[in-house]
Amino acid sequence: MPAEYDEFAFFADNALEYDIAFDAQPVVRRDTVLLDDERALSALVWGVEPAELVLIHGGAQNAHTWDTVCLALGRPLVALDMPGHGHSGAPANGAANVARNAEDIAVAIRSLAPRARVIVGMSLGGLTTIALSAHAPELVDTMVLIDITPGVNHGKAKDIAAFVNGPESFDNFDDLLARTVEFNPTRSEASLRRGILHNAEQREDGSWVWRHARHRVFEPERIDRDHGQLWDALEDHSGPVVLARGMRPQSVVDDDDEAELRRRRPDARIEYFLDAGHSIQGDMPVELAALLDEVVPTS
Repeated sequence: MPAEYDEFAFFADNALEYDIAFDAQPVVRRDTVLLDDERALSALVWGVEPAELVLIHGGAQNAHTWDTVCLALGRPLVALDMPGHGHSGAPANGAANVARNAEDIAVAIRSLAPRARVIVGMSLGGLTTIALSAHAPELVDTMVLIDITPGVNHGKAKDIAAFVNGPESFDNFDDLLARTVEFNPTRSEASLRRGILHNAEQREDGSWVWRHARHRVFEPERIDRDHGQLWDALEDHSGPVVLARGMRPQSVVDDDDEAELRRRRPDARIEYFLDAGHSIQGDMPVELAALLDEVVPTS
């Protein structure tokens, strides 16, 4: 493994795996927003023009989960590290507290992407996006939910919980990779290696630990408890709603979720990704980028 981690060193590999043209290193910087209580949120800022989108990852992930999508999309955007994830500081009241996460993320969006009106949220990030639309509706015009609805409960996400709540540390990189491959059968080993380097760090004794293991990430009882409030917030959202639904068995969205979304939001746009599971941004990033390109308003 590399002696030093360079988080911007893998873009060419991402592009090569998915046949994305790569003529030059993209302009990407890491930025930090300080919150009122002195905690910090970290983000990747893509491009030099005002951000058109904000991307919010799922539980136990980080901003780099969107790298291939960002390369294919080629638009200025901000990809956030959620509280308790990636390079961000601790969550205020639990990593799965979507209401409090929404408050923190609103501060970051106002600082880094005040003109962005398309908010893309995957899994826990999608639930946080719904909460954000209630907390700061002026920040959310179009809402894109990646394989998530408020109907996704602990039972539907049990396989994800089993992975996230597994060992917090590993003796070596190969053990960490083997577990990641086991729980992510739709992904290439090369992409999972890159993902681990972004989402884990090596200790001085040679062992590896997930970055998100610093804080408890998966709190199913809280997500299940917020279920009704989030459905109401989704129904009340005044702007467009788009659901990207993975159709492989690893998806956590089922037909009942889709039916409830259609009942509450008959205007919702639902797109099916036949070769994707839960992490559509990892399974079908180019196709997801094409969808996002369609929903971003033309200037």
